[in-house]
Amino acid sequence: MGNQSLEMDTAEEYFGDVNLQLKQYKRTIPALLIDLDRLDHNLGVLNKSLQAKTHFRIVVKSLPSYELVQYVMERSNSSRLMVFHQPFLSDLSGLLDQKVDILLGKPMPIKTARYYFENIPDNPRFDPYKQIQWLMDTSLRIEEYIALAKQLGRKIRLNLEIDVGLHRGGFGDLEGLKKALSLIRENQEYVIFSGFMGYDPHVVKLPKFILSEDQAFAKACQYYKDCIELLQNNYPELNREDLTFNGGGSPTLSLHNTDQSPINDLSAGSCLLMPTDFDIPSLTKFIPACYIATPVLKIQSKTNLPGLKPNSWLKRLINGKDLPAAFIYGGYWKADFCYPAGTKVNKLYGQSTNQSMVNFPIFRQLKVDDHVFLRPRQSESVLLQFGVLLVLRGRKIQREWSLLRNC
Repeated sequence: MGNQSLEMDTAEEYFGDVNLQLKQYKRTIPALLIDLDRLDHNLGVLNKSLQAKTHFRIVVKSLPSYELVQYVMERSNSSRLMVFHQPFLSDLSGLLDQKVDILLGKPMPIKTARYYFENIPDNPRFDPYKQIQWLMDTSLRIEEYIALAKQLGRKIRLNLEIDVGLHRGGFGDLEGLKKALSLIRENQEYVIFSGFMGYDPHVVKLPKFILSEDQAFAKACQYYKDCIELLQNNYPELNREDLTFNGGGSPTLSLHNTDQSPINDLSAGSCLLMPTDFDIPSLTKFIPACYIATPVLKIQSKTNLPGLKPNSWLKRLINGKDLPAAFIYGGYWKADFCYPAGTKVNKLYGQSTNQSMVNFPIFRQLKVDDHVFLRPRQSESVLLQFGVLLVLRGRKIQREWSLLRNC
């Protein structure tokens, strides 16, 4: 299915076809759908957004399935991953080969890092000492990892988190960065410097009266360049051609397609599935590629609320339009209803993770066993609430993909 046909899809055609597929599937429960045609479209947009010098790093927390990650790796020709969760790291360590490079997306408590090394899965194709970059946000954490490396008798790769304006931690001034780089230089028999990481979503999210997007991006890039210059001028023994200068993220990936950007390694993930939190101006070329589908269990021609007679004036007063209602299988996900259009949770009845009441327009025809569809607000947390992912191609269910272990 080409991009042209994707753009020509109407909601009725698309969700109508998928609804029939789901009704014919082996069971009817809430499902998380991944549409490969739409994912391919987004991969094409992403590839066009990257400079030739910039490597794409896949954010695993946004795509928490090994098969999904593997699919994106193959289609993007990337062997770089960013991982945020130790169970994910352990799972992947047992599955990946020697080509893959993993950068931790947040600092990992030393106790968790030690646990990881003490319980490494048996996989001769993957060397965690050579293929993982651990993220360091303070000199104290560097000292902890140096001590761990001494205990393990193996060198550990360390990447330094720099604060380019988000103020979520990391090295926010050059003096602090000097101390960190000096500590690594003095302990090169135990640790290896592997680069910098500077995350910058604030650039497109700051109110313009504080800083314009151009000003915020220029400021973030300048500090990143200052850090690289410090490294090159003061620590030549740590400087190598293969260093990872990571940055970006889905919100700012298009901004880094310019010579102004100092990074050579750009992380993204959510833009490939487009949950609703990423419906922002910088990502307008990307399209939704994941949905929740859940079956209708019960239908009411008019909304009935506890304690109120069906035709009472009080019911009409507090319930407004007396719309049809449905009880769906499950609910209360971090997600927004998208089909049928106009479907909303009944706020008076309240949310439920078991059976949620939704109202839908009078002119919409919904029957028991039909499905309603939602778009997740995030992919990283919502996908993990489902046992498997249902994979679509040409609006037809092709296979199931498993999720990474979460504990």
